[in-house]
Amino acid sequence: MDLTTTTPGTPRIVIIGGGFGGIQLAKGLKKAKAEVLMLDKHNYHTFQPLLYQVAMGAIEGDSVAFPIRRIFAGQKNFNFVLTEVLKVNSDINMLNTSIGDIKYDYLVLATGATTNFFGSKEIECHTMPMKNLPEALNLRSLILQNLEKAMITTDMEERKALLTFVVVGGGPTGVELSGALAEMQMHILCKDYPGLFIDDMQVYLAEGKAELLAAMSEGASKKAKQFLTERGVIVKNSVHVEHYDGLTCTIDDGTIIKTRNVFWAAGVRGEMPEGLTGAPIARGNKIKTDEINRVVNYTNIFAIGDISAMITDQLPDGLPGVAPVAMQQGKHLAKNLINLINMQPTVPFKYQDKGTMATVGRNRAVADLGKLHFQGFFAWVLWMFVHLLSLAGFSNQLIVFFSWAINYINKDSDNRLIVRSFDTSDMQVDDSSK
Repeated sequence: MDLTTTTPGTPRIVIIGGGFGGIQLAKGLKKAKAEVLMLDKHNYHTFQPLLYQVAMGAIEGDSVAFPIRRIFAGQKNFNFVLTEVLKVNSDINMLNTSIGDIKYDYLVLATGATTNFFGSKEIECHTMPMKNLPEALNLRSLILQNLEKAMITTDMEERKALLTFVVVGGGPTGVELSGALAEMQMHILCKDYPGLFIDDMQVYLAEGKAELLAAMSEGASKKAKQFLTERGVIVKNSVHVEHYDGLTCTIDDGTIIKTRNVFWAAGVRGEMPEGLTGAPIARGNKIKTDEINRVVNYTNIFAIGDISAMITDQLPDGLPGVAPVAMQQGKHLAKNLINLINMQPTVPFKYQDKGTMATVGRNRAVADLGKLHFQGFFAWVLWMFVHLLSLAGFSNQLIVFFSWAINYINKDSDNRLIVRSFDTSDMQVDDSSK
């Protein structure tokens, strides 16, 4: 395959990123008279909404990932290349990648987002993010290793630190992770670790805004906080973590917590390749796009999902960084790219908000579906149903379903394995690197 040239009459559409938006875009181009080429540094698509369950050992890591090539096995105009994009040379329509140069006619950035530490190197060095599968597996190893250490240490202060968990960020990820930790405290700690007691473990949730799940309804926000506090989680609103050095976590309300476990779910920033010097950047390192997701100041470069900021008078902050936005943008952009190839008019993108939901532990969840709002058991069942159907691959759906069924019956899991040990020194960051 000669990637440095394109075929006349058959434009090459290069998609960077195999996330929700990139997958839907490539599917929508199945009948396009074009060559569709997807680039990603991983050969699998990750279902990010369930990463927290991988981190807690509730499901297997493989069950939230699916090979990209398998997804497009029957699509003749599609190809995939495992590589990392280093730079975009828009003047000559060329990408510099880790495997060499790649030519494009149309370029779509679907690179998603990475963890935003808001410029704090200390926090970046010592807290645990959870934006991808390797990070979720690292989190699982750290949790289990610290439980094992707590079993044998004779230093009561160190034991308390090992069993204290601080989750930073009150969005869906932070709320769901906090709820899962509380479930582990209630149902697993004493059973699997004799000598440890429920009161030995403490879970904190720190959120900078005045409410949890700020993007959801007021009722969902209040109910989520109620569910968590009923499970023993200490919820702190309108606070920010100022420092964490690996043992002492300092919150700006004066709280000082001794802990070996600080999990960062407080924000994201767009993951953008170098080279797009003419693209205006919005808050969160996102690229400003027009009404058809075309990057401002460029004619053949587009951006969808978490990297895109489609800012209007009605949406001064752009669209929310959730999977449905990326998926709808991917589907819509596929139609517009076909129109552009066929020299037909394009259609502006309009997001259809079908709802938001979050689980807060066993039998408890909140769901906002338009004007309908649900909390409790029904919302929990609905959350499971939607997430199960959204998983890529029938085998993954079966594995997750049976894992959930077994976990529900036994109040336990068979996936709490330390397959590879995790050393917190691996998190050190070179201050000069960014």
